[in-house]
Amino acid sequence: MACSVADSGFLFLASKQRPIHSTRITQVASSGTYCLKWESLPQIRSKQKSCLISLRKTNVVRAVAVPIAPSSLDSAEDRKRLSEMYGFRQIGEPLPDKVTMKDITETLPKKVFEIDNGKALKSVLISATSYTLGLFMIAKAPWYLLPLAWAWTGTAVTGFFVIGHDCAHKSFSKNKLLEDIIGTLAFLPLIYPYEPWRFKHDRHHAKTNMLHEDTAWQPVWKEEFDSVPALRKAIIFGYGPFRPWMSIAHWWLCHFNLKKFRPNEINRVKISLGCVFAFMAIGWPLIIWKTGIIGWIKFWLMPWLGYHFWMSTFTMVHHTAPHIPFKNSDEWNAAQAQLNGTVHCDYPSWIEVLCHDINVHIPHHISPRIPSYNLRAAHQSLQQNWGKYLNEASWNWRLMKTILTICHVYDKEQNYVPFDEVVPEEAQPITFLKKVMPDYA
Repeated sequence: MACSVADSGFLFLASKQRPIHSTRITQVASSGTYCLKWESLPQIRSKQKSCLISLRKTNVVRAVAVPIAPSSLDSAEDRKRLSEMYGFRQIGEPLPDKVTMKDITETLPKKVFEIDNGKALKSVLISATSYTLGLFMIAKAPWYLLPLAWAWTGTAVTGFFVIGHDCAHKSFSKNKLLEDIIGTLAFLPLIYPYEPWRFKHDRHHAKTNMLHEDTAWQPVWKEEFDSVPALRKAIIFGYGPFRPWMSIAHWWLCHFNLKKFRPNEINRVKISLGCVFAFMAIGWPLIIWKTGIIGWIKFWLMPWLGYHFWMSTFTMVHHTAPHIPFKNSDEWNAAQAQLNGTVHCDYPSWIEVLCHDINVHIPHHISPRIPSYNLRAAHQSLQQNWGKYLNEASWNWRLMKTILTICHVYDKEQNYVPFDEVVPEEAQPITFLKKVMPDYA
């Protein structure tokens, strides 16, 4: 095992076997300094700012990132170290304040904004075919293969969401009425109301990672966390082990209450809600009539939960990391939030195909008018012109562990404070995740 306290103020632990549980980290009051207390450790060889402990050699290397204090992203050495800690391939250097969204958009080739009805139809065929195949797999698979069938079908139906997502951004078809019809239909298997989601999602793009205003993920506010002791455990579970399904709460709380929408949005919201309720009133009874309650669970509920796993995972990976800040409106910078505050993440190719490259996400935040089938070309352009500012990763255990165990309570200086630092006596779900989740990147 090796440990070092780096100039960045972060503690890096790399274990070739298991973590040594006799190590404790304590904070010196008000100084912002963290101290290590070592108990019963083997012989140590010391160097400046580091200590080395020899253990048996093995081929597996694990790493754990523990936030100690805010670190400057100006240093290439610090960014490389943080990339390794957090499971990133690259953490981008800070974008200069003078850069504007217009500056970035003008570097993109005009062809990436072109709508191609043939490519749009191809995406519909991919989703329809893969979803149909998934339903066939569920119908024919023995019980022990059902989880694989559900994983495929949940991913396939996520492709429908991405199609509706493009329609909402008016980047799917040149026929705008057709876009609204296809978007509404694509969202129906997910019982997601299209227009309410579109209105909320537009605000997410306009105010990405802005405190109080972004309609996607927000960090937990310590004042609110402290004010509701009875709900603390639910919040800890929600931002910890249950976070890959927290989009279910977002779906329910943000899209069915008419009071959450502006007066000029209400009529379109009502139409979408009517479509969703009609699907539930007709579609669900038909499924139950044909296959029974167990069939409803097999053919609809489990793929729906699979979709929400991807919905939650994609959205939190897109904009959540210890080094990506949320800012108040008076400090917020659009170009920095969209280019520096968005993450490009590579997933296995079959997921990328079924989900229509939605995780090639940085160009989508530079301009939502870019169709999903042009996102890769747009990203290549951004890499050529703005590559050193980009956050890039491949989906891995360390990346997920970082988000689930660190990115909790808002802090202006550190960006996030983990629950197990705020309420260590109540943070058992987080300490459990730290113990059981692999650290492989």
